[in-house]
Order: sequence, then structure tokens, then C-alpha cells
Amino acid sequence: MRLNEMMQRAYDNAVNKGFTDETDLEIMALIHSEVSEATEDLRELEIQWSATREDGKPIGVASEIADIIIRCGHFCGKHGIDLEAEVLRKLAYNETRPHKHGKRI
Repeated sequence: MRLNEMMQRAYDNAVNKGFTDETDLEIMALIHSEVSEATEDLRELEIQWSATREDGKPIGVASEIADIIIRCGHFCGKHGIDLEAEVLRKLAYNETRPHKHGKRI
């Protein structure tokens, strides 16, 4: 499945599940909350990278990263953003940048 296909699937699911009233700021806040959840998972003494709860819900860092991508797909689908083209465009630009972007850190 291509990135834009995943994006469309994420957007369609958001619409089908009633997530149509969120403002752009709310969607960004939801993306941020998924990043926070991934960060919390990384703080655990014994990190669970990818696991499944007894009820079938995926958990762990990998699941939270997937949620970030899904939320981004919802945002991009809402605005007709060609996410695949934008990622490829940004990757190409980043390849032209110096090591650590010229920063010492």
C-alpha cells in the first residue's frame, strides 16, 4: 500500500467514525498527543516496542508512531494534501543539507 492510499484510508476511517468536526488546531493537538504517548512509552523501564493487549488493542511505541501517521493522514486527507509527494520532496531536500544541518550538536 502506498503512502497516499494509507492516508486516504485514515481519512475515510476518521470520517466514517464521526471525526469530521475537528478544527485543524484540534487535529494538530491530537497528533501532538500521540507524540506525547510515544514519549511516555519510551520512558518506561522496560520499553514495549510492539505488543497487543488481551482485548486486541495494539500498544507500544510502534503503535503510537502508527497513530501519529494515521492522524497526519486524517489532516492531509481533509485538505487534499499529496502526502507522498510532500514526503518525497522533503526527503530530496534533506539529502542536500550538510551533516547535522551545519550545527555542532
